[in-house]
Amino acid sequence: MTEPDADTFRDVQVGSLVPYVLITFGIPWGLLGLYLALPAGATGWLGEISASHPGFILAVWSPAIAAFAIVVRHGGWPALRSFLSRALLWRCPAAWYAYLLVGMPLVFYAGAVIKGASLTEPLAGQNVVSLLSAMAFMLVLGPVEEFGWRGLALPLLQRRLAPLWAALLLGLVWGVWHLPAFLLSGTPQSGWGFMPFLVGSVCLSVIVTPLFNAAGGSILLAVLYHFQANNPLWPDAQPYDTVILVFVAAIVVWLNRRTMLVRGTGATAVVPAGARTR
Repeated sequence: MTEPDADTFRDVQVGSLVPYVLITFGIPWGLLGLYLALPAGATGWLGEISASHPGFILAVWSPAIAAFAIVVRHGGWPALRSFLSRALLWRCPAAWYAYLLVGMPLVFYAGAVIKGASLTEPLAGQNVVSLLSAMAFMLVLGPVEEFGWRGLALPLLQRRLAPLWAALLLGLVWGVWHLPAFLLSGTPQSGWGFMPFLVGSVCLSVIVTPLFNAAGGSILLAVLYHFQANNPLWPDAQPYDTVILVFVAAIVVWLNRRTMLVRGTGATAVVPAGARTR
């Protein structure tokens, strides 16, 4: 692919949401269709689905794959490098770091208390090496999605919508995108209820949006946020963590109402201007 002229290259346009959604849904939902239509054949060819199955990992990474493909298509490799530079943005108000490091674990521990689940179950019988391995795997699994969801989709939506409405819409799409994982045995979600998960996804999307905007469109903090939502150290709080997330989301919207409800206050750049003006 030839690199575009820097004088004529524009940022990724809102219309790119269409191919983004098609690619993001096409990979996991195509995998689901294959396993549902030809269960014996798909299992024989590809093996049983599990969290470490290459097909499952590919499906989980589909939002990032879609984002990378669209950015390269629009601006070539220089644009991709500039896009990835947003994974180096880390500055935001200290209160958000407090929520990431303390608030999110409290959500899951409080949910586990309400549920009556063991608070130490994730640690039972585990040594340091196995715990670190589990955390490393989760860091490179679900959080990679954020290169697509918050890396590309949220900035584009915020060009047309106030951050709250963009967050609600993206959260709904994000939750529905996970549906194949609930329909295939062997996935972490196969034992969960879908509706609490969907509501929780919308709430998580609402909460992360002002964090993302306060950090200038940081992909890094979105990745860390997603990791904390999936951290294997937290106890099983399904579905009560969703109830708590509803209240947290309402508080976050209230505290950030001056920006969440006003169009034009969110981060909207997919590729920072440096790749377009150098």
